[in-house]
Amino acid sequence: MQALQIFAGPRARVHLRDRGLVPADVRVIPAAAGGPKGLVLNTLDRFLFGHWLSDAAQTVHLMGASIGAWRIAVACRADADAGFAELAEDYITQDYPREPGKAPKKKDVTRVFGQILEQRLGFRAAELLAHPRFRPHVIASRGRHLLGREGRVRTPIGYLGAFAANLVSRRAMGGWLERVMFSDPRDALPFSLHDYRTRQVALTPVNLASAVLASCSIPFWLDAVHDIEGAPRGAYWDGGLTDYHLHLDYAQMRDGLVLYPHFQATVVPGWLDKGLKHRHSATARLSNLVLLAPNPAWVTAVMPNAKLPDRSDFKAYGERIADRQRDWRRAVMESQRLADEFADAVARPSIDAQPLS
Repeated sequence: MQALQIFAGPRARVHLRDRGLVPADVRVIPAAAGGPKGLVLNTLDRFLFGHWLSDAAQTVHLMGASIGAWRIAVACRADADAGFAELAEDYITQDYPREPGKAPKKKDVTRVFGQILEQRLGFRAAELLAHPRFRPHVIASRGRHLLGREGRVRTPIGYLGAFAANLVSRRAMGGWLERVMFSDPRDALPFSLHDYRTRQVALTPVNLASAVLASCSIPFWLDAVHDIEGAPRGAYWDGGLTDYHLHLDYAQMRDGLVLYPHFQATVVPGWLDKGLKHRHSATARLSNLVLLAPNPAWVTAVMPNAKLPDRSDFKAYGERIADRQRDWRRAVMESQRLADEFADAVARPSIDAQPLS
């Protein structure tokens, strides 16, 4: 049974069929939100950033939201392979103070998680933002109006408004939450961000760790990050709210491909779109995108609990922390198949990809 499935938009399918895939083809790599699901991509990340892309000479733009933002920051380490191994262990072993039988308080989750990011990214920020070829772009969601500051009453009311607006259209949700792209100032993205209300802010050594923390700050699970250095004042939350899977207009790019290691075959625009199946279909914006995803049948056959790790595991395992860590480590170990099969695919002169749907 194949572990890895390869999907591609129309333009990318022709390229893969005629020329295969080499590192020099890649111009953009998105990294989705999705919490623990990102662990299944860990060994693939180690191969991509630690080995396969190491000899490419071109600039590659890395874009991430939530855990994807953490991943792209680690990808900019000189020792990316070791960095991703460290990321997996940090994510698997995360634990927070709690009263017996109760969930951790969000202030404690924010404090402990922020310390991890500061240790792993903040102290290395200058190194990460000096990578000779990679240009990181971190996505966070900035609250507007009621969501401009976090509050016990205003935050739930504001998110109710955002939910209702999103039912009308994604653009309407921009009245409540705007995309803020913290971007490496050395090179602009090779496509525009006209699809949704957006601000761009320079990503610097001073704000890198704060931007990634904001991008990972799930509402009601972590505190919002307020007033990030160099950015407009306000409350910043999880980048997955506006850009769950980064369904952006990549087709504007003049050349090159978008290579997308993902944990599923569909590219859902925003987190609030998860239940809106009509927004899950591929569009012309993804024409030049190559998507790598685990085969659902393989996931069912080999993964603990017959599924990818996900946020529900924190509740399901409860205080059985050692059991959760054991199963998540096994998931990472099993995912080596994805990296091995990708390495086999790119060694061939032609790749037969499935169409995006």
